[in-house]
Amino acid sequence: MKKILTLLLAILFGLGAYAGTPKTKIQKFSNPFAKKDYKSKELKYKYEIEKENLQYKRDKRILDREPSGYMTVEEYEKKSEYKDPSTFEVNPPKIEKPSDFKYIPQPLFKIVKYNDPPGGVELQLGRKLYFNRYINGQGITSPDYTKMVYPAIYYYNDSGSVAADLFVIPLDQKENNLNKILKANTSHRQENPILSTDKLIDNYAAFRTLTPVDFNADGTKLLVKEKIGSSEDGIWETRIYIYDFKTNKSYDLSAVRDAISYYWKEYANLHLIEKRWDIRPLGFDAGYPDRVVVQAYGYTGEKPVFLGTWSVDCYGEQSKIVTFDKDFVPKISMNGLKLQKDGAQEYQVVVREEKFLEKQDKVVAKQKKSADRKEVKQIKEDYKYELKDLRADFKDKYRDNKKLQKFAGSTEGTELEEMYKQYQIEQTEKDIKKLEKKIEKTKKNIDKKEQKIQKYTDETQKIIDLIQQDQASSDDGAEPQIYFPQDDQ
Repeated sequence: MKKILTLLLAILFGLGAYAGTPKTKIQKFSNPFAKKDYKSKELKYKYEIEKENLQYKRDKRILDREPSGYMTVEEYEKKSEYKDPSTFEVNPPKIEKPSDFKYIPQPLFKIVKYNDPPGGVELQLGRKLYFNRYINGQGITSPDYTKMVYPAIYYYNDSGSVAADLFVIPLDQKENNLNKILKANTSHRQENPILSTDKLIDNYAAFRTLTPVDFNADGTKLLVKEKIGSSEDGIWETRIYIYDFKTNKSYDLSAVRDAISYYWKEYANLHLIEKRWDIRPLGFDAGYPDRVVVQAYGYTGEKPVFLGTWSVDCYGEQSKIVTFDKDFVPKISMNGLKLQKDGAQEYQVVVREEKFLEKQDKVVAKQKKSADRKEVKQIKEDYKYELKDLRADFKDKYRDNKKLQKFAGSTEGTELEEMYKQYQIEQTEKDIKKLEKKIEKTKKNIDKKEQKIQKYTDETQKIIDLIQQDQASSDDGAEPQIYFPQDDQ
């Protein structure tokens, strides 16, 4: 027994010593200069990369069902491209309901005349302008409901001055008249303003604002007044303009101010240039649609002094006195339109609507959840199909490369090219036959399903025919025996 153990130890010691020799150490490593199949490794590497890309695409589609904000630089730049604001969809504004309130009165609106009473529309420059540096004034809608005009007011903090532009918003003609006005949004306005004030900021606290007064009867002309003054010293003067939408030109009607000054200087020796006075545009004359009516007042004492009612044509070429009677009420046409709140919906109506919307929301949520599940399922199925195609393509390329390597081990040059070309032809024929078998198998499955559907259709028709025969017969009232077909096991 001792001899056997000694022999085994000697053999093990000899094997260990042999394994430690330089020759055996070299044999453990592969020859770095031996031929390697780099093409197969490259194919496998590309396959893994494309597989990861498919997985990323699948995961991103699932995450992007509800945009999370995570995106690549390329995706961000694509989403940041300029979009035409006129293409934005605008819905009528709604009052948001706080979570702790059940009933919020929903306002009702009605369309009323804008210039009522005549000349009474004024801009209100409140604290909001000084905080936001920009506000939009009330808009006026043309009598044909094709456009809305509104002033944009700017505040320059460095000089404390105010300037303005007048913009046009085309209205959506597919809506009713009320929704045309409710859906009017500044994102749909025309790019360039139709009128603008001076933007100079050399006079501290100076303001220049534009206010629409009224449209004419056919909506082709707009009367606008410009107030010029100082927030510390009051209004200096009012200028009036006409904008013609047919010619896209504006006309300064300052001639009426010159006519008033000339009259009082010539006939009353009153130099209005030395006094504080101003005009108040009322609108278009109801009897003469191409003329604008204004009233003039002097503000030199406690009570304004009436300086007469005047009119001027739409091009500022002819001014004339209407009357000096301060009690005279000129007939002014009121053409422009605006929205005005007309109470609120009744409590019962709002509650009934809330209950209906609650039921509707549940149905919509259920449908959305079902559609979401289907979308996720479709995304995963698309991934499976794409991965299957990718894997099949990889296998074909890997197989062809292995075959090429096998040919390269036995021959080279022109003979290698001929052998590989012949292999590709034969392999393509095999792939076509394999695909034809697959198509044939799919056709057989479709035929079986169609036969099964036809079978159920025929049996259903037999049942319908039996029922119709029973109804048409004049039997003793006995019920017919109908045997319903059972599914094949």
